[in-house]
Amino acid sequence: MNTLLTGHRTSAVALMTATLLTLSLAPATAESLVATADAATQTADQPPSIEDGFGLTVVSEPSWVDETQRTFTFSVAAEQVPTPTLLPGQKPGEHAITVTLPEDYDPGGARRYPVLYSLHGYGDRPDNPVNQLLAERSTEGTPLITVQPNGGRSWYANWLNPRELGPQNWQDFHLDGVLPLIDANLPTDATKQGRAIIGHSMGGFGAFRYARQRPELFSAVGSMSGGLDLLDQEQRAAVVASLVTSVGGLPTASADSIFGLPIWPVDEVWNAESPAQHVAELRGMDIAMYVGNGGNLTVDPVQAIVENRARETNLVTAANLTAAGIPFEFVDYGDGSDWAPGCTGKHAQVSCLQADLDHFVESVLHHRPGSR
Repeated sequence: MNTLLTGHRTSAVALMTATLLTLSLAPATAESLVATADAATQTADQPPSIEDGFGLTVVSEPSWVDETQRTFTFSVAAEQVPTPTLLPGQKPGEHAITVTLPEDYDPGGARRYPVLYSLHGYGDRPDNPVNQLLAERSTEGTPLITVQPNGGRSWYANWLNPRELGPQNWQDFHLDGVLPLIDANLPTDATKQGRAIIGHSMGGFGAFRYARQRPELFSAVGSMSGGLDLLDQEQRAAVVASLVTSVGGLPTASADSIFGLPIWPVDEVWNAESPAQHVAELRGMDIAMYVGNGGNLTVDPVQAIVENRARETNLVTAANLTAAGIPFEFVDYGDGSDWAPGCTGKHAQVSCLQADLDHFVESVLHHRPGSR
């Protein structure tokens, strides 16, 4: 049964747990989805042009993903992260960025569009066709631009010890590179009120972390099954496993690459970077969290266990928001049966994620002044 909370309601880890928490975290492939409805055709035959700037160099020009001309992709080389680790099919030194435009996008008009930054999870990529469909479906009838940048295995942070990988300043890449690049090249509402951020899994962690680090940039933040509590030993194990295993790409990294060693008494950075315990900077934003309980843990057990443990980190975050007197919305949808058709409360189910994103866009963004 769904639980919807608004406002003020409220050791060592086994290697197997760490492995489970880092496997199969990306949404299913596009073949598992029903085809989207026909989108309105754009008036322009070519996608918007993107000029270099802010430490980013365009190395692959924007191109439409399909004939509906709503979503385009382009690639950049980034001074902030010149050598990202690579998943199969990704090109060395390049970051794909996917942009979904509103159905009524008018490149030559006076309108300025709000922007939703959507951060992918571990083992996923922004140009995954599923991510395109999620963005297009959730913004049907809504004049909202959605931007999905490459996040690699970054955990959306500037790495403390990247070593031979070279600079891995992912926060700088996203917030000081991608964000102003989009504002400079598209007709965006380049204000705090014109920006929101959300993410899935690792991306949910990243969304809360970025909103906390740079609260002047975002008016709304959302997490879809994010692992938000770095004081949780299972979550620490998941981050470490994501660095040292090849699921997130090659080459792998060291266990202390991002936040240092996760062991007391040298775990100060882990403690300081944990979104669950540091919520004060989110005051005044629209805040939403979405998570299931994994449903039947014997069915698709990896996805079930990952979601079940992510839920615990969301409960801690909710408790800390409540204690701080900060309003928020928490959709704790259990086994998913009352949340969306086909959702059984697992971690990377497209039906669950679509319902999450639809709700975030509708409740947080769609009724915002000037959004219609």
